[in-house]
Amino acid sequence: MAKAPDLFDAKEPSSKGYTAKDIEVLEGLEPVRRRPGMYIGGTDERSLHHLAAEIMDNAMDEAVAGHANRIEMELAAGDVLTIRDNGRGIPVDPHPKFKSKSALEVIMTTLHAGGKFGGKVYDTSGGLHGVGASVVNALSEWMEVDVARDKHAHKMRFERGHAAGKLKDLGAVNRRGTIVSFKPDIQIFGKDTHFSAAQLYSMAKSKAYLFRGVEIRWKCDPALIRGETPAEDTLKFPGGLLDFLRSEVQGSSTVTSREFSGRTENRDGKGAVEWAVIWTPQIDPFVHSYCNTIPTSQGGTHEQGLRNALTKALRSHGERTNNRKTVLVTTDDVMAAACAVLSIFIREPEFQGQTKDKLSSPDAQRLVENVVRDHFDHWLAESPQEADKLLEFVVEQAEDRLKRRQEKETARKSATRKLRLPGKLADCSRDAAAGTEIFLVEGDSAGGSAKQARDRATQAILPLRGKILNVASAAAGKLQQNQELADLVQALGCGTGAKYRDEELRYDRVIIMTDADVDGAHIASLLLTFFYREMPRLIAHGHLYLAMPPLYRMTQGSKTEYARDDAHREQLLKTVFKGNAKVEVGRFKGLGEMMPAQLKETTMKPGNRTLVRVDIAESNRSETEDLVERLMGKKPELRFQYIQENAQFATNVDV
Repeated sequence: MAKAPDLFDAKEPSSKGYTAKDIEVLEGLEPVRRRPGMYIGGTDERSLHHLAAEIMDNAMDEAVAGHANRIEMELAAGDVLTIRDNGRGIPVDPHPKFKSKSALEVIMTTLHAGGKFGGKVYDTSGGLHGVGASVVNALSEWMEVDVARDKHAHKMRFERGHAAGKLKDLGAVNRRGTIVSFKPDIQIFGKDTHFSAAQLYSMAKSKAYLFRGVEIRWKCDPALIRGETPAEDTLKFPGGLLDFLRSEVQGSSTVTSREFSGRTENRDGKGAVEWAVIWTPQIDPFVHSYCNTIPTSQGGTHEQGLRNALTKALRSHGERTNNRKTVLVTTDDVMAAACAVLSIFIREPEFQGQTKDKLSSPDAQRLVENVVRDHFDHWLAESPQEADKLLEFVVEQAEDRLKRRQEKETARKSATRKLRLPGKLADCSRDAAAGTEIFLVEGDSAGGSAKQARDRATQAILPLRGKILNVASAAAGKLQQNQELADLVQALGCGTGAKYRDEELRYDRVIIMTDADVDGAHIASLLLTFFYREMPRLIAHGHLYLAMPPLYRMTQGSKTEYARDDAHREQLLKTVFKGNAKVEVGRFKGLGEMMPAQLKETTMKPGNRTLVRVDIAESNRSETEDLVERLMGKKPELRFQYIQENAQFATNVDV
C-alpha cells in the first residue's frame, strides 16, 4: 500500500520575501486611523454621528450616575461639535501607571483606558468602556478638552490622536464638569460627509427622554439648519418614555384608551427598567430600545424579554377569561400593532459589535421579562374592559395571520387590522386599488423617510435591499428563488408573465423612487427591466411611473427651491435667485438623507411632485427589445460595444 505523502516532507519554499522587517507594529491610536470601520462601523455619515454619540454617552453616564443634571450640545460652522456637562470632570492628576501623563491624556490617547471597568465609579455606563473618547480623538482633526474639578480648570489640545501640548492650568473657576470640542478629520471622512443638525438634535432629544433627571440644551449655527430643526432648544421631559411614546403616536387612534407604562429602580444591582407601550393600527409598529441610554437599533435580548412578557401575560389573561382562541396567539400577533419604547440600565452590558447596535446580555432578557410581566399582569387585571378589548384585537391578528397562510393571493388589509405583508411593505388603508400608489424605494433608510412622508390612506411603501436581480441575464431558477422579487410580485398581487391579471393589481400606480444619482439610476434600470420582461402589460396599461426626487436644495434667505439635476440648478440660479445675496446649495446624497417633510413636498405629494410615466411606443418596440438585450442581457461583449459606440456622448460622469 502506497504511503501517503507527508506535508512536512514537501520542498521548503523560499522565505526571503517574508522577514521580521515585514512585521508592522501599530502603536497608540494608529490602528483606529488605519481601520476606523472596526471601531465605528465605517467612514460614512452614520459612522460620523457615532463620534458625537460616544462623547454624548460619556456626558449621559455622569447624569445617570447622579453627578450631572445639565448637558449642552452645540454644532458650529466647520463641523465643530461641542458637548458640555456639569459632572465631576475627567481626572487630571498624574496617572499612577503613566506618571509623566495626566489621567486625561491617558484616557484620550489610549485604547481601553477609563473608569468604567470595575464598576466602582459608574454603576451603569453607556460609553465604550474607555474606547469611545480615544477613538473620537483618533478620528478628529483636533480635539480640545476643558475640565473643571474642585473649582480649578485645566485644558488640553489633541491633533489626530496625539497630544498637541501639555496640560494647561487655567486657574480658579466657579464651575465644574467637562467640555469636549472636536472637528472630525476630513482625511478619514472626506470633504462631503458632514454632521446633520437634524440627526444631532434627534439624538439630544432622545437622551432627554431616556433620563428624566437631565436637561439638555441644544444650539446650532442657523446656517446649518435644514427643515424644521430649531436653532436653540431646551429639552427636559419629566414624563420620560411615556412622553416619548405620546410624541411618536400623537393623533393616532389606539386599541386601548391608556398606555401601558412603568419603571423600576435599580435594586440589588440587577438593573433598572422603564417602558411604555400602546397598540395602534394606524401607524407602522415599532420598538425603540435602549441600554444605558445607547440606542439598540437592531434590538437584542431586552426586546425579546419585552415581547415574551407581553405575550405571556395576554395569554394568561385569555386563559383566566376562558377565551379559547387565546391558543392561536403568537408573539408576532401581539407586536403586530404595538408601538413601544424600552430602556434598561444594567452593569457591564454585552453588545454585538463595537457600535453596540444589538444587546446580547442574557440577564437583560430575564430582567425585562420578569419586571414587565408582573406589571402587565396587574395592568390587565385592574382594567378588565381594556384587557378584553386588547385581547380581542390580538386574537384578530392571529386569525388574519392563519387566514393569509391559507390564501394563495394576499388580500387587501382593512384600515383597522394590521397585517404582515411581504417583506417590509407598509401598506395603505384604502380597500380599492383606484387612486392608490406603491413606492418602490432603495434601502431601509429611504424607506423610513418615505413611510413618514406618505399619505397612509393611499400610499404604500416597499423598501428594496440594494440592487435587485437582473432578470435579463439571470436563469429562470434564480428569478424564482429571489426573495426581493418574490416580495414585490406578492405585494402587487397581479401575477407575472402569462398569469398577469391587470384587474388584480392592488395599486393604481407603481412608482419607482430611487436616489437621483448613478446608483439610483442603476437600481431603476434593473426594476424597469424586471417590469418590461415579467409584467409588460403593467407598463402597457399605464401603471408604471418614475419619481423625480431633487438632487439639490437651494436657499437664499427665506426662499427655498429644489433642483432635479445640474441643468435645473443652473436654470433656477438664472431665473429664481436674483440679487447679490449668496445662494446656499446643498446636495442630497440620497432619499434617506432628506427630511420626511422635504421628501413629501418634493417627491411624493400629488400636485407638487413630478412623475414620469413609463411607456413603450409600438413603433419602437423592436428597438427597445434590442436595447434591453444589449445593455442588460447575458452577453457582456454587447455592452462593451455599446459603450464604445456611445462614449463620445457621455458627460458629467460621476467617478
